[in-house]
Amino acid sequence: MTKDLVCVATSDLVAVCRGRTFPVEDLSDRLTTGVGWVPANLALTAFGEIADPNPFGSAGDLRLRPDPATRAEIEPVLGGGALALYLADSVTCDGEPWDCCARTTLRNAVRDFEASTGLRLLVSFEQEFTLDGHEPYPAFSIRGLRAAEPFGSTLVATLGAAGLEPENWLPEYGTNQYEVTLRPAPPVAAADQAILLRELVRDVAARYGRRASFTPMPVSGGTGNGVHVHVSLLQPDGTPATHDPTGPGGLSAPAGAFAAGILDHAQALVALTASSVISYDRLRPHKWSSGGAFLGLRHREAMVRICSPVNGAAGTANLEYRAADATANPWLLLAALIRAGAAGIAGGLIPPEPVTGEVGELTEHGRAAARFAPLPASLPDALRALAADETVRGWFPPRLLACFEAVKHTELALAETTKDVHEVLAHVY
Repeated sequence: MTKDLVCVATSDLVAVCRGRTFPVEDLSDRLTTGVGWVPANLALTAFGEIADPNPFGSAGDLRLRPDPATRAEIEPVLGGGALALYLADSVTCDGEPWDCCARTTLRNAVRDFEASTGLRLLVSFEQEFTLDGHEPYPAFSIRGLRAAEPFGSTLVATLGAAGLEPENWLPEYGTNQYEVTLRPAPPVAAADQAILLRELVRDVAARYGRRASFTPMPVSGGTGNGVHVHVSLLQPDGTPATHDPTGPGGLSAPAGAFAAGILDHAQALVALTASSVISYDRLRPHKWSSGGAFLGLRHREAMVRICSPVNGAAGTANLEYRAADATANPWLLLAALIRAGAAGIAGGLIPPEPVTGEVGELTEHGRAAARFAPLPASLPDALRALAADETVRGWFPPRLLACFEAVKHTELALAETTKDVHEVLAHVY
């Protein structure tokens, strides 16, 4: 006999979805009371060990309180029951927000952004992954698309049934690499959907005896998997506010300042958006990821890319942040970008001159006008930049940031004793 189950989960600081499961009959009570959780779970590393020391130790209790709006249905496998997955806020036993809840951190960033700017945001996550189980086919090819069947059509149907509104499904550039994009949504919903999408992709792949991995670098020196975050600004009435044909690169003043705010803190932000020891194999020139901290007009090595309007429709213009991958918690990643953008708008920052050609061909004057800067070459470099940027540090609860840094430094130490880090993390992500 099988039983339908419910899982209430959170995404932790290494972007692993973890939670607790119970019989579906208990759901009505759990929607109010949540499920028990442990503060130190936030200190789990991608290698499976808890960072020690961490801000919590063995003390304390929490609740994971599910948000009914995040419910995603996962079909039975191997004769088992169905699973309903909910994402949750981490709260105290009294039901108050926990200071280290990444989802609450994002919600607070959105609230403050709207209050300080009078604008709203739409966000979409574009995610790449590698799918095993068939021979390599040419990039972007119909053969590559068909080789993924019936995984691909099942995935699109599953995402739609879960309310995730898939916009594109395609074979990508890398070997057995695929990409899924979702329609834009408000920030918290968009980050929730990014988390759910990864779980659904992996689950559908497993139904067909295959493995899907979002790891940023499947093998050393290969083609990496990225997460590209598209952000649009809106007036309170929903009028598009990203595009201005008279602005630099076609950006409105607030959109230009938003981009400038991100670039102003680029070095520290990368620690939060490309968070693993292998992320920096990918963040290099000629990797079609992000080859430096600069603003690019339709440029796919820019840290921030200006996506111009399609057929003149202002609502299709957006900013794309490209220096991210699936080792970053989507809630924390998006909170960081929104805080940086808000700081840029508050400071009235002027964006640099957008780059339109190859970075290697820029003159000295061109590099200065673009305010071009290299990205950190490694996770230790990025963590040092984060430690030195007091503005970025001020955007996050101190214990949350302390736990993040403890986790990352522990991962660096564990990576030193791991024989094949790329293979280990390919199974985690």
